Amino acid sequence: MREDAAGKLDLAFEDIGEQELKNITRPVRVYRVRPVGASRSAGEALPLPDKPSLAVLPFQNLSGDPEQEYFVDGVVKEIITAISRLPWLFVIARNSSFAYKGKSPDIRQVGRELGVRYVLEGSLRKAGNRVRISGQLIDTATGAHIWADRFDGALDDIFALQDEVASRVAGAIEPKLRQSEIERAARKPTQSLDAYDLYLRAVAQFHKLTAESYSEAIRSAEQALDIDPSFALAAAFIGWAVMRQVSQAWTRSDEARLTEITALARRAIQSDRENSEVLWMAGAVIAFTGDAKAGASVVDRALSLNPNAAHAWMRKGFIHTYLNQPKPAFDGFERAMRLSPLDPLGYQSAWGIGLAALEDGQYEEAIEWLDRSLREQPTFLAAVRGKVVACGLFGRSKEGHEALTRLLELHPGYTVASFAAYGSRFMVPEVVALFAEGLRKAGLSEE
Repeated sequence: MREDAAGKLDLAFEDIGEQELKNITRPVRVYRVRPVGASRSAGEALPLPDKPSLAVLPFQNLSGDPEQEYFVDGVVKEIITAISRLPWLFVIARNSSFAYKGKSPDIRQVGRELGVRYVLEGSLRKAGNRVRISGQLIDTATGAHIWADRFDGALDDIFALQDEVASRVAGAIEPKLRQSEIERAARKPTQSLDAYDLYLRAVAQFHKLTAESYSEAIRSAEQALDIDPSFALAAAFIGWAVMRQVSQAWTRSDEARLTEITALARRAIQSDRENSEVLWMAGAVIAFTGDAKAGASVVDRALSLNPNAAHAWMRKGFIHTYLNQPKPAFDGFERAMRLSPLDPLGYQSAWGIGLAALEDGQYEEAIEWLDRSLREQPTFLAAVRGKVVACGLFGRSKEGHEALTRLLELHPGYTVASFAAYGSRFMVPEVVALFAEGLRKAGLSEE
């Protein structure tokens, strides 16, 4: 982990010099990575980035219909995406800013907890075919209102309204911003509002992390793609969601299924090469299905388009772990956690740091991070498997047995051979060998 990471995250780094590590042919410099507590203490402020920083809070749903929550959240997501494409602006990821959904937080506290100078809050009212979006931009240091406005239009104009909000917010923060920048970044994801609505429903289901919600999310996205076959976000999302199903052992992982999602990923890229979210999801799928270097290239393009894409940084970290490159993996997870410090998917970054620590031979630290991941999401299969591996390698037989029991509950019939068949599709041989050794030492059956 780079030294300049110190103080930016709740991590401690200790340089313990060059070490001879298993499965690595030459000595490498090793840093011991430790979490400093499970989370920052209440009220402790994150430092401000070295450029203007913004968090967009969930908008209030003034429609009088709870069923419209997914629509309001989806509109805000698109506003965040449009703003975050501006490279001069540091934008907190949606998953962290939405930690305040349903709450009325003090804006100064939000600024401290997320480490941002500005907060955008607002509301949306949808009545029939009409939509009204209201927003106000607040300086978290002073509480002063910098800008406020409202935007009215027909439902057919929702994409234009989203882009207008993004443009006005960016212009309020940086008066010299050229309007052409936001216009260049703004793109209609689809011509069909019905397809767009189905996509928003899919995203809402996806975050529940259950087998049933994943199946429902994929069905909705498939319906969206049927309506608009050029809808790149829907195509990329289906591949991404099926990839996550496979990793959770909720669906088959045969060659036909993997070929199918790879084709979806490539189809999405061909449909829209300028959408960062499309690219990082598609790149993750391509890496997972066997071409890590090609997937990394696609994710890098996503980051060149949107350097604020927290989940793209996270996927970059994972791809480096596939390639047995723990140091740049740490960097990717570091950026993801800073851009989205309250992310409900933070358990994945914690798992990723645990995996990188495993590859660095830091088994005790790996266990600490894996435990952190499992505290946040006890059913996350990859972290359970990682805990088994780390305990096996570190000689923690009791913990390893408990983790192994849990692994077999989540994935009955799991064996060292089945892991090797799964992992060898996307992990380099030395990582597969490391995991297989840990699973074996923890007591998992060979076949």
